[in-house]
Amino acid sequence: MVKVLRHYLFHASILEEQQVNPLTSSLYLTEIGEVEVEEGSIWNVEGRAGSCLLAFCIKGEGFVLLLGEQIPVSNDQYFIVPPGEGFKFYSELKTRSRFLFAGFSGVNSRQMTKEFALVRNLVPSVNNRVANREMLFDEIFNNLSKGYHNQNLEYIHFCFGHLLATFVYAYRTSDDLADELNPVVRRTIQFLERNLHQKLSLQQIAHEAGYSPTYLSTLFRKVTNYAPLSYFAHLKILKACEFLDYTRLKVKDISYRLGYSDPYYFTRDFKNKMGMSPRQYRNRIRG
Repeated sequence: MVKVLRHYLFHASILEEQQVNPLTSSLYLTEIGEVEVEEGSIWNVEGRAGSCLLAFCIKGEGFVLLLGEQIPVSNDQYFIVPPGEGFKFYSELKTRSRFLFAGFSGVNSRQMTKEFALVRNLVPSVNNRVANREMLFDEIFNNLSKGYHNQNLEYIHFCFGHLLATFVYAYRTSDDLADELNPVVRRTIQFLERNLHQKLSLQQIAHEAGYSPTYLSTLFRKVTNYAPLSYFAHLKILKACEFLDYTRLKVKDISYRLGYSDPYYFTRDFKNKMGMSPRQYRNRIRG
């Protein structure tokens, strides 16, 4: 038996408004919820046309049948399902499982379909500033209870953009992978984290690692699914979010602190990855 603990399904009229709203059209929620899957039960989810689905296991274990593959899933793991694809989760016979999930769409959701339709690990860490993803889910649920007026919906969708980023861009931090990373990759990530203020080339990163650029890129991508420079760019955006959330630094000052010679390129990169400009991100809690 599958018990629905919380569930909000956005009406078609609300989705149409989000599709034409310039603040939400790039990434918006279609539904969000929480389910409990009893011991030995199956959670069967049919595909949603045009909508991806994030499923985050917060308790229990079992396996998921996804894209023709049978993959073990346990707490602190997640997967993202491409549009139109469904899945079946089979809870273990002696374990009750619980999931938080969110359907989402928009132009920026398309980049998720190829790279993230896999089960990923999220190992908790007191040093990981995005470890408590359940709190971000709760923030969205709490605000949905306040109604569907425009400003509230915009805030909810901005919160979701932040939440999704904690999965997509932060799931391979050194904290999350301290126990499983190849030592070379671990040292490389630590070097990148220490040099977010720099504009590093692949050659510089490879020199620090003590390997050729080609070998390091192959090894790094095998472990993290990212090229070193792409991973470095993601770390910069995460640090930018931290500056925007917890300081009053101007956007141009943040860009310089992260090694950008031109604030325009920083703003462009931030918007491409987060679905909103740095100013929109900072102002998302206002209104």
